[in-house]
Amino acid sequence: MLRLLADENFDFDVVRCVLRRRQDIDFVRVQDSGIGGADDREVLEWAARAGRIVISHDVRTMTRDAYTLVLEGRPMLGLVEVSQELPIDRVIEDLILFVDCCEPPEIEGPVIYFPL
Repeated sequence: MLRLLADENFDFDVVRCVLRRRQDIDFVRVQDSGIGGADDREVLEWAARAGRIVISHDVRTMTRDAYTLVLEGRPMLGLVEVSQELPIDRVIEDLILFVDCCEPPEIEGPVIYFPL
């Protein structure tokens, strides 16, 4: 099962609701992982070492750093960019579907955009 890391700016209500609906999903926040305040590249590198996929609303800088890591041949397990325009219930459903339907090797490296 996929392990998720919510970026610092990611909507905590989404994290809380996903965990309320599915206690078996391994979903932590940057703030709770000991790397709060780290820059985007550090978050992506930490997530790769921890075997986590980063979930973010930060399309501008997080996406750039993710592609840079891939181009450098550095580990980057994956990044999911979630539009802030999506209704919260849709984001929750999409994240649960994503976790249920994907395995880490299938998504290693790319940036995935929600809505699916």
